[in-house]
Amino acid sequence: MKSERPEILITDAVHDCLIEGLEKEGYKVRYDTEISPGEVKGILHRFEGIVISSRMIMDKKMIENGRRLKFIARLGSGKEIIDLDHAAKKGISVITSPEGNANAVAEHVIGMLLTLMNKIHIGDRNVRNFIWKREENRGTELEGKTVGIIGFGHTGSKVAEKLGSFNVKVLAYDKYKKHFADDLRYVEETSLEDVQARSEILSLHVPLTRETTGMVNGSFLESCNKGLILVNTSRGHVVNTMDLILSIESEHLAGAALDVFENEKPATMTQEEKEMYQRLFRLDNTLLSPHVAGWTFESKRKLAETVLDKIRRL
Repeated sequence: MKSERPEILITDAVHDCLIEGLEKEGYKVRYDTEISPGEVKGILHRFEGIVISSRMIMDKKMIENGRRLKFIARLGSGKEIIDLDHAAKKGISVITSPEGNANAVAEHVIGMLLTLMNKIHIGDRNVRNFIWKREENRGTELEGKTVGIIGFGHTGSKVAEKLGSFNVKVLAYDKYKKHFADDLRYVEETSLEDVQARSEILSLHVPLTRETTGMVNGSFLESCNKGLILVNTSRGHVVNTMDLILSIESEHLAGAALDVFENEKPATMTQEEKEMYQRLFRLDNTLLSPHVAGWTFESKRKLAETVLDKIRRL
């Protein structure tokens, strides 16, 4: 009697190549982007693998329901939504795919930085209102600046590569790596304190952990070079939003480009949070996007291909 094919559950939108590839590998795929966490909990015992994005939290209770699970695959890089210790205890492999959208995030960083420094967002708004302000919208060039990068993994290193053509000095810090920038002549590997003191632009590329939650707070910002521009495309909880606002309002920071926020669900915001974000939104020297830095048509396919390749190699 022919045995049933092992099943995989995919809970978030993916490129078709992942579904097709898994089926060619002999898996039966259930692709359901509308399924709720509660529904997943009730049926997870049937599946040998699950592919998730940010909306599905694989905590201890969820993992306990996956009695057949051999792997949890994450579309992207964030591991904070997975109980890694419990997965390891259960012998479940955890797959992430930061390679898949590192280039997309890096391009977004450069785009936000150039837009903010050249006041393109303000100029665009002015022109649409028939306002022609040239001197007020005079920009600042990236060339010759010192750019700090905290976290030199897939994305941080990709940002450094992009900056290579802008004739800038890059200062890089990664707590868990050494000699990571030896091949990039314009990148100087240095300490966190040195990055803070010398950088004119600072880009964050760290995972969300207990150590990095709230890392960029008032004290951190006070230790940074006056006139700094902060770019955050990592995780919103890495930056204390109110401390950032205060630093910009006091003109210690020259501005900020943010793709991620402490609360990214407006419907769940408290009145205090709404007032805080409205205060942030009123600042012209900020540029904001809705957590889409890694969200390109190309990265959708790359993420799927990366996950598929890693599942094949299990």
